[in-house]
Formats: sequence, structure tokens, C-alpha cells
Amino acid sequence: MKLIKKNIAANFAGNIWQALIGLIFIPLYMKFLGMECWGLIGIFTAMQTMSGILDLGMSNTLNREMARLSALQDREQEMRNLVRTLEVIYWSVAVFAGIVVAALSPFIAHHWVKAEQLSPKSIEHAFLLMGFAITLQMPVGFYSGGLMGLQRQVLLNAIIISTSTLRGVGAGLILWLVSPTIQAYFLWQIVVSIINTFFLVMFLWRRLSPGDNKAVFQKQLLKGIWRFSAGMSGITILALILTQSDKIILSKMLPLKMFGYYTLAWIVATSIGGLFTAVFSSIYPRLTQLVSINDQDELKRLYHESCQFMSVLILPAAIVIALFPNEILLLWTQNPTTAQESHLLVSILICGTALNGLMYLPYALQLAFGWTSLSFFKNVIAVILFVPLIIYMAAYYGAVGVASVWLVLNMGYVLFEIPIMHRRLLHKEKWRWYLQDVFIPLVVCIFVAGIGRILIRGLMPQYMTLLYLIIISALTVGTTAITTPVTRAWLFMQLSKIKLVYGGK
Repeated sequence: MKLIKKNIAANFAGNIWQALIGLIFIPLYMKFLGMECWGLIGIFTAMQTMSGILDLGMSNTLNREMARLSALQDREQEMRNLVRTLEVIYWSVAVFAGIVVAALSPFIAHHWVKAEQLSPKSIEHAFLLMGFAITLQMPVGFYSGGLMGLQRQVLLNAIIISTSTLRGVGAGLILWLVSPTIQAYFLWQIVVSIINTFFLVMFLWRRLSPGDNKAVFQKQLLKGIWRFSAGMSGITILALILTQSDKIILSKMLPLKMFGYYTLAWIVATSIGGLFTAVFSSIYPRLTQLVSINDQDELKRLYHESCQFMSVLILPAAIVIALFPNEILLLWTQNPTTAQESHLLVSILICGTALNGLMYLPYALQLAFGWTSLSFFKNVIAVILFVPLIIYMAAYYGAVGVASVWLVLNMGYVLFEIPIMHRRLLHKEKWRWYLQDVFIPLVVCIFVAGIGRILIRGLMPQYMTLLYLIIISALTVGTTAITTPVTRAWLFMQLSKIKLVYGGK
């Protein structure tokens, strides 16, 4: 349990630091580059995410296999050979992805994006650089998965903090002092990706126990993992279609400037993603180990406690942002136009993202049991139903309509996937998840933050708005933590320790 707490703390540190870097530097990027170039960065982000289709489930497979094998005896050489085998495949796929992006750059520049100020040649050069950056960035997920499976989150997040600082500060300085161009921005991304990947490769191999023989490519190792990897690949492909098709469609249908506003709203809405991925990355390896040793009682306890913790972690932030989007955007960007164009999108998108985050630990439980078919077929149905709906809503209702599809999609996950999952895994735990793990913290968040929304009166000076948001956020988090069993017990335990320390003096 101490290791889990340590890993969660490390993951929080890494994700919070990344969020702070974005909070500081994204407004500067928009100021130096303009909204059209920011739209290109949004397309680049979507392309990076879509390149996960070519991951073929290998990152998640490596994560699971490192966690599973590390709990067994005398598997050191197998672990090293598995990393080498998947590593060779992964780098081949990454190079292929970069070549595809570079080859498509003329078509995208001249026939896809709708720019008013940027020339097609500048856009083409930007996409060529994107291809190089994607090739170098893709393996980051693979090596990170290996370190997470070994439960080396402290080391991983030290690398994340260092490279994200270098990425953000370096890009800001280059745009300010050297060249305020999109090409300079992407050249710096390439440099940082080389550094990031180098350190991840080095530290993963150093953390693997040395074997008697050199690590080698072993085709037969794929036979033991291909079913899980294929299932994860299918889930990943379908999930990426669901989460990125809105950007692909809107990048074609909207002017580049308007797509930039949507990108900004999406970044704000997914800013809480670092919170639930931090918990997922820490809990998933432990769930896998508990399944491997068949400790059902500990599995149930960890599952519900982590789900409650997840709710307390993400719901207060999501509800506050959803109710105060205009105020938050204005404080952050100092641009009334940007706040006006993006605030409604932020409210809708972040509600969908919060529901998506609540499903991360049920998904981790499925993966711990090696059960990928539920998520796969769920996403198949979702793609069939929602991708045509995204196209329709984009055509008739624009960005707001597309954002609404994201919300409805995740409502469907919460309502339908949980009952199906608990018929097979942790039977009879369904209602405890709905009522204790989710419903109580959700109602408390809406009640407290909703009162704060009602009480706010007109325009206030910015320092007063900031103070008001801090107070409402603190009240929402505190009240939710007190009314949720696992965090209430933790708070009382900490108070008892304080009382014991000071009472003994």
C-alpha cells in the first residue's frame, strides 16, 4: 500500500506540473504565434493522439506483462526478451507513422486546413516537422508503459517533469527571443522528443534485472500476449476514433482560427485528465497483481476505495470549471474574445471528460482480468452510433453540437457498461459503485458549487474573481471529501495523528 501511495503522489506531481506548464505557456504560444498557428498545434496534438492507433496495444501490454512477470519468480530474462521484441516492432511502426505524415503534408496544407493568414507552404513545412516529431514521440508511451508496469512511477515522473519543463520553457524562449514561427516551435518539439525518448530507453533497460544472456527478439513470446495485445489494439483504435474524430472533422469544416478556439476548450476540458490517469497508472499494476494471486477481498477493497478517491479527485474540479468557464478563461487568457468563443464548449466538454474519468478504474479492473472484449464491443457500438452523429452535429450545430456528442457518449458508458461489467467481475458490487463511489460525491459537488454560481453577482475585479473561485473550489473539495467514506476516514485518521502528536506534548 505504501508503494501505491508513493506512486500516486509521483503521478500527481508529474501531471500537476505538466498542467502548470500548460497554464503558464499556452497563452504565450497563442500570443506569439496567433490563433491560426495555435490551430495547427491543435491538429498536431490530435495527430499525436491518433498515432496511438499504430501502438497496436503494445504499451498497455508491456505495462501489464511487466506487472505480472515482476510478481513471479525467475522471469527476469523473459522480461528483457519481451521488451526487446516489442521494442523492435514499435520503432518500426513509429518510423512508418512519421513517413505517412510527411508524405501527406502537401495534401493537408493545400486541401484540408482553411487558413486565412498562413501560406500553404508554411503549413506544409509545419506538417513535415510534425512527421519527425511524431516518430520520436511515439515510443515515449511504450517505454513509459514498461516503467509503470515495474511500478517505477517516481522515476518516470522525474523524467516527465524535467522534459515538460524543458519543452515548455524552451519553446517560450525560442518564440520570444529567436523566431516567433510555427516552424521554430516544431523544431524544438523534435529536440525535446529526442532527449525524452533517450532517457526513457536508458532508464527502462537499467531497471530491468540483468539476465545471464543478452536480450533478444523472440517471436514465440508474441504467442502468449497476442490476444490481450489484439484486444487492446482494437479498444485503442476505436477509442481514438471516438475521441479524435471530432478534431479531424472540425479541422476540415471550421476555419483554422475557430478550430483553435475548440482546441483551447478541449485542452481546458481534458486538463483534469492528468488526475485520473495518475490514479489509473498507480492502481492498475496493483490490481493486476491481486488478480494474479487471486486475493478477492483485497481486490474489492482497493477497487472501491480507489473509485471513491477518483470521484473526490475529479468531480469537484470538473463541476467548478463547468459552472465558471467564462471567469476561468478570462483570468487565464486575459482575452475576452477567447473566453466568449470557448466558455460554452468548456462546460460541455469537461462534463463528458469527468464521466470518462470515472470509468478509468472499472476499465483497469477489466484489464487486470485480461478481459478486453467488453470495451472493444462497447466502442464498436459507439463508433457505429456516434461518428455519424458527430458529422451531422458538426454540419448543423458546429463545435457546440460536436461537444454535446462527447457528453452523451460518456453518459452512455456510465449507464450501460458498469452493469454489464459487474455481472462478471466483482458480482454484487454494482450498486455500491453507483451510490457510494459516484452518486454521493457528485450530488455534493453540484450542490456546493451550484450555490457558489448562484451567489456570484455581476462583474468583479479579477483579483476578487480569483479569490472567489479559490474559496468555492476549496469548499467543494472539502465538503465532498468529508461526505465520501474513504476520504472521510483518511481525514479523520490524519486528525487523530495530529491530536496524538500535539496531545502528547
